[in-house]
Amino acid sequence: MQKEDVQMLGFEIVAYAGEARSKFLEALQAAKNGDIAGAESLIEEGNQVITQAHNAQTELLANEAQGNDIPYSVTMMHGQDHLMTTLAIRDLMTHIIELYQRER
Repeated sequence: MQKEDVQMLGFEIVAYAGEARSKFLEALQAAKNGDIAGAESLIEEGNQVITQAHNAQTELLANEAQGNDIPYSVTMMHGQDHLMTTLAIRDLMTHIIELYQRER
């Protein structure tokens, strides 16, 4: 795998994770406004997008598992940071939305 390939996967992960993060934060706002169904729908949309980020990450992991050398890329590290943070935000938003739902 060439460094450019790793960088492109990093950009892909950043883009998908960023889009998913936006969906999760929109879901929180919907729940805050009393739209629990809308919030749940946005969480699902975010989950679908985050799957695409996971697929890009899996491609990288599969290459390494096959014994291919994976060059270091700051872009990929940035993508991994975005993905990890987005997953944490998803979990937090899901719990907060559940609390808003109980409150109603």
